[in-house]
Amino acid sequence: MTTVSPGRAAAPAAYAALRRQDPELAEVLLGETTRQSTSLQLIAAENFTSEAVLTALGSPLANKYAEGYPGSRHHGGCELVDVAERLAVDRAKALFGAEHANVQAHSGSSAVLAAYAALLRPGDTVLAMGLPYGGHLTHGSPSNFSGRWFDFVGYGLDPETGLIDYEQVRALARERRPKAVVCGSIAYPRHIDYAAFREVADDVGAHLIADAAHPIGLVAGGAAPSPVPYADVVCATTHKVLRGPRGGLILCGADLAERIDRAVFPFTQGGAQMHTIAAKAVAFGEAATPAFTAYAHQVVANARVLADALAAEGFAVSTGGTDTHLVLADPAPHGVDARTARGRLAAAGLVLDTCALPHGDGRGLRLGTAAVTTQGMREADMARVAALFAAAIREEGGVRAAVRDLAARFPPYPDRGSGEITAL
Repeated sequence: MTTVSPGRAAAPAAYAALRRQDPELAEVLLGETTRQSTSLQLIAAENFTSEAVLTALGSPLANKYAEGYPGSRHHGGCELVDVAERLAVDRAKALFGAEHANVQAHSGSSAVLAAYAALLRPGDTVLAMGLPYGGHLTHGSPSNFSGRWFDFVGYGLDPETGLIDYEQVRALARERRPKAVVCGSIAYPRHIDYAAFREVADDVGAHLIADAAHPIGLVAGGAAPSPVPYADVVCATTHKVLRGPRGGLILCGADLAERIDRAVFPFTQGGAQMHTIAAKAVAFGEAATPAFTAYAHQVVANARVLADALAAEGFAVSTGGTDTHLVLADPAPHGVDARTARGRLAAAGLVLDTCALPHGDGRGLRLGTAAVTTQGMREADMARVAALFAAAIREEGGVRAAVRDLAARFPPYPDRGSGEITAL
């Protein structure tokens, strides 16, 4: 069994070949293993995959070129990788109740690009959450393909509540007549009303695209409402709460299946990454189990306790709490800005992001509970995390050691040989 010490993590046996071949890079991997094992990973977009997912990622499937789709490849020898991709597709469809799934998208951004390519023309108007309020880069950033190729109109949040202003969304849609409406955010801690967005899209004759990269894992576990019955296309990632490999996923109805598939390959991507697709299949299978359902609900329970505990410690928590894995907190009441706070927290081993706040031009701290819940932490541990947050912001002594001790109680991979990862 791998024992995590306060210093260096023990080297997994899987690193042996790499250490012989490339000791310099092996040290990088070992150092990252140590970092993940001795600090708390609270980035909302991160999680720990299972050993089974890691095994698929590091398998000989990485060697196979497989342009095209199962049964219609541009290379020979694809009989077995076809089985892997069909498994991933069938499991995704069953998990989310979708008529069609494309599992080849390399990332969430790639999935969104394909959705736009399938439904829009360059220059079309798109309505999406504005970047200052938590919209993603693919929702119209001028530095991203979306902002360069399409005319984005940004909707915002109510400055008092931090909630989506659905009346503003409807008014903007009627004024600008977009070809597509995008619902989704990188920093919205509440459930999105997909039915309301469907009504807006239908009102102006627009397509509805749900960017569900953050909540899709909660959807899989029954801990969040599903966008699938409402959206024309659902774009998602397979990491985050879903706990799979880093990659993208697209769900849609049968009527759009061919357009979506062609938008992925050959329009925006080349050869499929078959090792990642196999790892997605593993993750979808794991997400269909009662254990994952319990995990998803625990993620939300932990986030709610963390939000309440941070508020009690003097942080200003956006929307007054959370429905999801995500908490957005403003450290301003402690007399520091988000960037300074993140630096102090990082020094203490508390790893997280900053993000836009729903009011003003300031930034807040964006936290997620997916990874720490995978490690086995529960509500009482979240209260402890909040206390460590406050202590780190105040630059009290001993916080780094306390974080290291807490992390040591919940090693992300307690037994590298068992193929299991602690879920609850």
